[in-house]
Amino acid sequence: MGPTIADVAEQTRLNAAREAGIPWKKWGPYLSERQWGTVREDYSDNGDAWNYFTHDHARSRAYRWGEDGIGGICDDGQRLCFALALWNERDAILKERLFGLTNSEGNHGEDVKEYYFYLDSTPTHSYMKYLYKYPQREFPYRDLVETNRQRSREQMEYELLDTGVFDDDRYFDVFLEYAKAGPEDMLVRITVHNRGAQPARIRMLPTLWFRNTWSWGEDERKPSLNEAGPGVIRATHHDLGEYWLHYEGAPESLFTENESNAERLWNQPNASPYVKDAFHTYVISGKRDAVNPAKTGTKAAVHYLCDVDGGGSATIRLRLAPSKLDDPFGDFDQTFDHRLVDANEFYERIAPKSLNEDQRRVHRQALAGMLWGKQYYYFDLELWLREHRSHPLLDAARRDVRNTEWFHMLNADVISMPDKWEYPWYAAWDLAFHTVALALVDFDFAKEQLLLMLRSLYVHPSGQIPAYEWNFSDVNPPVHAAATLWLYKYERELGRADLRFLERSFQGLMLNFNWWVNRKDPAGRNVFAGGFLGLDNIGVFDRSAQLPTGGSLEQADGTAWMAFYCQTMLEMATILTEYDPIYEEAAFKFVQHFMWITYAMDRRGKCEDEMWDEEDGFFYDLLRFPDGHTMRLKIRSLVGLLPLCASTVFEAPSSSRYPKLMELMAQFRKRYPELVAHVAPTDTGFTGYKDRRLLSILNKRKLERVLAYLLDEKEFLGPHGIRSLSRYHLEHPYVFHVGGDAYTVQYLPAESNTGMFGGNSNWRGPVWMPVNLLIVRALVNLYSFFGDDFKVECPTGSGQKMTLFEVAQEIVRRLTSTFLRGADAKRPVYGGTEKFQNDPHWRDLILFYEYFHGDNGAGLGASHQTGWSGLVAPLLDLFGRVDAKTLLETPRGRVLSKVVREQVSGEAVGDK
Repeated sequence: MGPTIADVAEQTRLNAAREAGIPWKKWGPYLSERQWGTVREDYSDNGDAWNYFTHDHARSRAYRWGEDGIGGICDDGQRLCFALALWNERDAILKERLFGLTNSEGNHGEDVKEYYFYLDSTPTHSYMKYLYKYPQREFPYRDLVETNRQRSREQMEYELLDTGVFDDDRYFDVFLEYAKAGPEDMLVRITVHNRGAQPARIRMLPTLWFRNTWSWGEDERKPSLNEAGPGVIRATHHDLGEYWLHYEGAPESLFTENESNAERLWNQPNASPYVKDAFHTYVISGKRDAVNPAKTGTKAAVHYLCDVDGGGSATIRLRLAPSKLDDPFGDFDQTFDHRLVDANEFYERIAPKSLNEDQRRVHRQALAGMLWGKQYYYFDLELWLREHRSHPLLDAARRDVRNTEWFHMLNADVISMPDKWEYPWYAAWDLAFHTVALALVDFDFAKEQLLLMLRSLYVHPSGQIPAYEWNFSDVNPPVHAAATLWLYKYERELGRADLRFLERSFQGLMLNFNWWVNRKDPAGRNVFAGGFLGLDNIGVFDRSAQLPTGGSLEQADGTAWMAFYCQTMLEMATILTEYDPIYEEAAFKFVQHFMWITYAMDRRGKCEDEMWDEEDGFFYDLLRFPDGHTMRLKIRSLVGLLPLCASTVFEAPSSSRYPKLMELMAQFRKRYPELVAHVAPTDTGFTGYKDRRLLSILNKRKLERVLAYLLDEKEFLGPHGIRSLSRYHLEHPYVFHVGGDAYTVQYLPAESNTGMFGGNSNWRGPVWMPVNLLIVRALVNLYSFFGDDFKVECPTGSGQKMTLFEVAQEIVRRLTSTFLRGADAKRPVYGGTEKFQNDPHWRDLILFYEYFHGDNGAGLGASHQTGWSGLVAPLLDLFGRVDAKTLLETPRGRVLSKVVREQVSGEAVGDK
């Protein structure tokens, strides 16, 4: 066996961080890309966060809870921040932060209107690379707002490329690279390329500043920045210590305070003559008294003026170190070269050998996006509610402020974000999916993220996991347990089974499971109504709001999520039982719950108040009217496919390993023989290939019927994955009449035509990566149970028979093809955008959108939601290593061993 992953330089840094506490992760891309317009910064009377703190205010108003910047970094407490500001000598303001539309401005909701790309990152951020494309013409702020506002939901969004500012390639490619010479010694290289034919001037202002913690009475000890000699700025902080920013050349250094410009914002006197937006005033308006001549403050920049020839480039170098260096640039280029070699070596080792060059590019950029997606998130709800005079126990003067029941929360951690511009706040179910991808590069961080959501400062005392800051009480799908189990198994195959992690998680998840049972099944009927459950806009009604009909909605997806939760908790309990028999009782609890939930979805006999529709062969939500009568909402959507995802396989059980569990299960079968027979997973008994056991909502007959819809290209199977709504509803929309109103659900492959749950939240047709992953997982599990003898038509009606493993492979092929160059050399993700498809400076820059057009794969929604669209990386990874034979013949608990073995040793599966 050759060198292992432990010999790779980046892995040694990860190991040192975990085992010796060396702070290789203290500095990273933890700066947000948008702090304005967030709930944290909202101190309005009406809760209108977007319009209370606008982009126009952001350059002048000091933030309360965080900071933002372009391609920036900060320490893990966001005390000291670094980012880049730019000016093309045409804009009315410095380009200091990314611009985008608020929810009320965009015809499809909020949307960033910039082009920036996460090109590379190692897990310790020892090397990072970021690209921002900056027009040489005046940035069209007003045009973007006004034109989008005039467009309807039926029209395309008006994008930055559409404005013409990139015509004739009159723009700069601004690359920011970071390399660590040590855990806290950061080298910064900024390279600007003029892509146009004519010379052009750009001003670059690398900026260093302290987050304002002193103006709010939170911390009266004010840090300072000051010029400490030619080419160096000293940063002094009472907690962080001293850092020194070294820079080359003879640029002008500028200093001011990170304080609000009250005169500009509110026509009030400023407490200090030097305010947050001083550099705008100095550079653009030429007012020299805007900056502090004493060269001190809490915000500093070095002002470079660069004339760049057409097709040419210019580079500036800086170094932020914990000590003053005599020769900060002597080993600069050599260190950068070494860190890039380390990054290449790391990704070369972890990528499956079977991937081609383009697949490797997608794999690496997806993981880079996951790593760049970390953000320091600070939110003290008790303090925030007191500032709003709405703390329910201390100051209940206001009752109309969001999140009042979450006053216990104190969040102050580096957290994986769905998207640091559009969603610069964590979302619980997104986060669970993030960890599946993050485990490929940084297992420790992934595990910490899952534990974070179960900490007492996050989870509600009732057991609810917080959803997202707009409404922590909203209900996200319970996928946390599945991610926890995946990470535990992965780590176990690395040779360090962390039972403490599993047990800590299990205890927190038990509390959350009981919250679901107590709060979301109020009638005790084992059917669940969780609200929107992450699937925005999918139903005929807003599922989190009061129904226009009255009564209640019994959700097929909510109930299936709970069945899936039972399966995962059962598997976790059986693992823990091997070390402590007390968990056998808990294991049986989840077996029993699963059986009753499954039975509730399709009871014995002909029942009209259940979710399974025997005539259609599909699951539907059930509307229960106030008088007790019911009707099925016959919309073929992911709601009805999620029961398929609740499919888990167990190896042949052993009565000697689980004596109490086997005894309790035998007793249950004796007490409820008809129930057990009705929900048995196959029509011929409980056992499958190699005597495996299956827990599934679908027996074999139901599975075949649901798969017929799933794999029909006229229904769910799109050219780029499984659609969220059947294409059948394009020509057959579902219409529900209440009083004089008609509620309609129609297949919409792209954006939504309704503002329900936000203008760009559309589960009425597009492909969404996370649920596709769950469907693939279910198919792989079902294959390990049924084996090669069970085949289905794929696509439906084609006459082509496939095993379920082959079906999973086909879905993954379609999903990954979204990002890969096809036979025409184009990437479907970019649709008809010629610049991205054909220009050599654009065509290999991959964006991982929020969701994808159901018919052509074009990216839609948030353009940087690598958080869960980055799941393409583990899909490429798994199917690049594991074949059908490995999956079928290897016990489920050991399948990962072959994957991990290749990752740690560089072997190809099957070499040994």
